[in-house]
Amino acid sequence: MNKKWNAIRPSRRAVLAGIGASVAAPAILRHSRAYAANPVIKVGHVSPRTGPLAGFAEADDYVLSGVADIFKAGLANNGKTYTVEVISKDSQSNPNRAAEVAADLILGEKVDIIVAAATPDTTNPVADQAEVNEVPCITTNCPWQPYFFGRRGDPAKGFDYTYHFFWGLEDVIAAFLDLWDGSGVGKTVAGIFPNDADGNAWGDKELGLPKPLAAAGYNLVDPGRYQPLTDDFSSQIAAYKAAGCEIVTGNMIPPDFATFWAQCAQQGFKPKVVTIGKALLFPSVIESLGDRGDGLTSEIWWTPGHPFSSSLTKASARQLADGYTAATGRPWTQPIGFQHALFEVTADVIRRAGDLGDKAAILEAIRTTDLATIVGPVNWAKGPVKNVTKTPLVAGQWQKGEKGFELVVTANAHAPEIPKTGELKLLG
Repeated sequence: MNKKWNAIRPSRRAVLAGIGASVAAPAILRHSRAYAANPVIKVGHVSPRTGPLAGFAEADDYVLSGVADIFKAGLANNGKTYTVEVISKDSQSNPNRAAEVAADLILGEKVDIIVAAATPDTTNPVADQAEVNEVPCITTNCPWQPYFFGRRGDPAKGFDYTYHFFWGLEDVIAAFLDLWDGSGVGKTVAGIFPNDADGNAWGDKELGLPKPLAAAGYNLVDPGRYQPLTDDFSSQIAAYKAAGCEIVTGNMIPPDFATFWAQCAQQGFKPKVVTIGKALLFPSVIESLGDRGDGLTSEIWWTPGHPFSSSLTKASARQLADGYTAATGRPWTQPIGFQHALFEVTADVIRRAGDLGDKAAILEAIRTTDLATIVGPVNWAKGPVKNVTKTPLVAGQWQKGEKGFELVVTANAHAPEIPKTGELKLLG
């Protein structure tokens, strides 16, 4: 397997940033004594509550609180009612920490199922711990290639205990091309990729962006990997300016993009379209950029306009997003849908498993999942490889209006069931 897909050890600076972050105490969703007589099934949950990836877990408190309300009466399985205990731990945006807390959940808490979300820095170490310790695992919020190949997955064999639902690089590439093709700008593209699992996947010459972009007539200018949390993008910007790039694309964490975008302005690099994965997903990031956030573009996994509803609550995507805003006073954020869907799938598996005391029965319930969730259908029988199933993806733009920034869907050719809500505007 291509070694470039393997997870990259974080830099010393990144590790120190993760260790120095404040640690949220594990959230344990226990239920009243009225259910003490019921058998208990434990679900471990890992996400980056602190550190540079914390935007992915911004809605965790809201989702976990909602899950507690849903699970408080227990879940029925084969004539019994099971008390569901969810134990949530913070990865601190650090893959080493993610592995550590996953091992603690598996070996210390003795969880029956473990779930995790948010980039390969979280999903991969958690899934690896689950695989080696033979515990059923469900993950999301990471393109499937860095999840699967980053763990040395063999498409012919797959994994025994670990399952993932999300979109893939082929989907994000198609969405980006859909976004760019109608823009009328030049086809020389600046590629900005960090030296981490996501960046190496997106920039991989064989399995990442280069080949499909070239096939579509785009020239990708890739100066090489940068170290996460770098403070100087001068060499990359100089290369893009020399090549006449009018589009910028890549995958960055929010603090890296903020540094890069500020230096683009300082050094006179003015692309017409900027489409960045990961960094531009969150309203808080866009708002922090001020007017420089207006017109930035990214992939869109989930919005209140998605035509799906929850299998747990029957709430629509709009109702889930509005509920979050009402409860927190903050704008909706894309990971809400997938964090909620993670527990939709988990609840469905618990209800359908032939014997919750038998790992093989739980795994069979995961394998045979065919569930309509708030992020779309989840069905592992449909591939694209063993242990992976895909959800729909579109692309769009942050546009500033009277009420602040709004993320509008401007490209939906590959998921027409998700309606467009605006048209692409070029950067000034």
